[in-house]
Amino acid sequence: MGVKNDPGWWASPSKVASHFGTSGLAVAAATGITHPIDVLKVRLQMQLVGQRGPLSGMGQTFARVVRKEGARSLYLGLTPALTRSVLYGGLRLGLYEPSKNFCELAFESTNIFMKIASGAVSGVFATLLTNPMEVLKVRLQMNNNARRGAIGELQKIAAKEGVLALWKGVGPEMARAGALTASQLATYDEFKRVLVKWTSLEEGFYLHFISSTIAASVSTLITAPMDMVKTRLMLQRESMSHGAYRNGFHCAYKVLVTEGPRGLYKGGFAIFARLGPQTTITFILCEKLREYAGLKAI
Repeated sequence: MGVKNDPGWWASPSKVASHFGTSGLAVAAATGITHPIDVLKVRLQMQLVGQRGPLSGMGQTFARVVRKEGARSLYLGLTPALTRSVLYGGLRLGLYEPSKNFCELAFESTNIFMKIASGAVSGVFATLLTNPMEVLKVRLQMNNNARRGAIGELQKIAAKEGVLALWKGVGPEMARAGALTASQLATYDEFKRVLVKWTSLEEGFYLHFISSTIAASVSTLITAPMDMVKTRLMLQRESMSHGAYRNGFHCAYKVLVTEGPRGLYKGGFAIFARLGPQTTITFILCEKLREYAGLKAI
């Protein structure tokens, strides 16, 4: 976008705020648009827990939720989702550039492996800090009777399960976020470079759209099983009748044994239906906001 590359941007508080602000706003906007699909994804992942059998599709689940709970139920958990997206998005995308710059200084390289490592580090760190918001969001998405909202659910979890319950599923979520950020950002970054080099595309909407669509496809394939395991652990109390999951590996093993390999991809289409538009909106909006803020393209 014609902005001079300044590897020392972190020395300027205004540029730090710009990096994190543009990232957080872009992710929050994408989250708000795709939240109903996220609600459907969680409902699909909690189908037939501990059982094999025919699964409902996203269309059937959508019709059932709207018919029985009303259209407003598609926005359950929106408040913690937006709160998390500003912090998580700002950290996840905002830390990618400094991590990549550090790798360039330390290893004198920004190859695909450095990009993967940079994405993984930023995703893991962002998740560690924001996991309580994810737990709240998932609990509210499954509970149409939660009348006191996010604060009431937070108090309920802390009182009945302890404060540490807010970090349930943090292991799989960190693994998922690391894999998601690494595959998403590294794929987007690398495909942009390849497309600019081998095609007539230049920085702009079409380059961002194609690169982000490819990134969404790759990250969905890699992270769908981790997303399902994370959801099961965060909704542990709702699954207690089928035996407690001790950790992420135990959860994945029990799903494989009782529900088959297909069980790990429950809600897989909904994950892509959400992650595809969310990734595209996030990157296109983030690139535009970075341009307005005087920052170089990702």
